[in-house]
Amino acid sequence: MAGKLEFVYVTYIQSTPEKLWKALTDPEQTAVYWGHSNVSDWQVGSAWEHQRTDGTGTADVVGRVVVNAEPTRLVTTWAEPGGGREAEPSRVTFDIEPYGEIVRLTVTHVDLADEAERDATGGGWAAVLSNLKTFIETGRPLPQEPWTMP
Repeated sequence: MAGKLEFVYVTYIQSTPEKLWKALTDPEQTAVYWGHSNVSDWQVGSAWEHQRTDGTGTADVVGRVVVNAEPTRLVTTWAEPGGGREAEPSRVTFDIEPYGEIVRLTVTHVDLADEAERDATGGGWAAVLSNLKTFIETGRPLPQEPWTMP
């Protein structure tokens, strides 16, 4: 769609595709490094929710699973809950490529509304994916939540 923006982030992680896939789709693991649980059965067409871990179960992001090619590709839509019909969702693709003992994770977030949304998205992804990398490689997240850094 004309006028829509995208953000791409690439990182390399000492992992297997299967371990990284589980870290992206398992609600208990996402709660550790993302501060939210990603909840779904991950079947194509199924809903998914990015739920707070504060016990409320509040979803800050909702969407649908578009592609599930476990363990190498996951595509989901992203929208604010209750966004209404006028709110067009963005789309996130996680591409996982093995290379020896490492994987290349490419996250592509498309259909962003404007520069402000792209800037906010970029900062968020950098923080979350840094925490993911640390979590997978060490078994624990960074000592502080990187997205809270001013």
